[in-house]
Amino acid sequence: MTQILTRPEVAPTRTDGLEEALTCVDVLPVTHDVKTFLLARQHDSALVFDAGQYLTLTLEIDGERVQRCYTISSAPTRPGTLAITVKRVPGGPVSNWLHDHLVPGGEVWATGPHGDFCHVRHPAGKYLFLTAGSGITPAMSMLRTLQDGGLADVVFVHSARTPEDIIFRDELDAIAAVGGALVTVICEADSPTESWRGPTGRLGLRNLLGVPDLHDREVFTCGPTGYMAATRQILEQAGVDPARCHEELYDLAARGAAPSTGDDAELSGTRYDVELRRTGRRIDCADNETLLHAAHRAGLNPPSMCSEGMCGTCRLTLLAGAVDMQHQGGIRQRDIDQGEILICCSTPTGDVVLDV
Repeated sequence: MTQILTRPEVAPTRTDGLEEALTCVDVLPVTHDVKTFLLARQHDSALVFDAGQYLTLTLEIDGERVQRCYTISSAPTRPGTLAITVKRVPGGPVSNWLHDHLVPGGEVWATGPHGDFCHVRHPAGKYLFLTAGSGITPAMSMLRTLQDGGLADVVFVHSARTPEDIIFRDELDAIAAVGGALVTVICEADSPTESWRGPTGRLGLRNLLGVPDLHDREVFTCGPTGYMAATRQILEQAGVDPARCHEELYDLAARGAAPSTGDDAELSGTRYDVELRRTGRRIDCADNETLLHAAHRAGLNPPSMCSEGMCGTCRLTLLAGAVDMQHQGGIRQRDIDQGEILICCSTPTGDVVLDV
């Protein structure tokens, strides 16, 4: 999404959306290493969001400020709940902190919702969801929403390592039992306590060709990097229209390793002055370089994660000047109207002043 932004004359009043502490009201076990955290706003109002969107959590762990993005796994059609479902990642500071320390009564700071990985942005009568591991969470939010509407034809294919790793297993079984969706779960191997009787191995072309009305479906894919690459290739082999395919890499932290604009390309000779108002520093930024890359080049390390305009972590206020921002849903229009930008996907079109 491309927008040319200048600092607005008058900032409108901020309306709904989230930038506040949420209170944990319950913790539900999902699998041996996955928990769902039910969260509530302190002023007891519902959060308006689209199924598939996510929140950015900010925590202080061992004296360090860290941020991570987690999909809202609950459905917007059920306003009494707001939930994130988190898998414990070995060595992952945030997921382990949440599993070990977030209990009812505890609080987390959250902003959002963010993201365009939402079925409402691509309305259709028939959907196909392809997920693996924790990538099931946005698809589950969309499935629950579509179930509540009762109007869509849904095929849901989930890949898990073993039966004990199937996230939302009981709910998927219940949905399949009543015919709410055609659900298939593929396991790579048996678990120590259960031999899997369903499809085994990994998602392949044969699985896709067995999907009824495959070429008439809007396809949403979410999972780890290897799964996404393989699924993209399989969809191409099956002849699915790429315009119908929408994907999201669930590990946004992995996206943070991706280079910002300017890392792999020669920087333009046209440079603009970037004033960091509160620190008093000035840096230069090429007109084909993101503000985030220019900051890194100057030895600065502003908060950032996805580097693709998706997570909203690098949001700052533009006090003066103009930028070309190409975001992917990580910032709301009302925030843009107030002069806020994402520096990971903003290139200057002149001298700029940032509130940092």
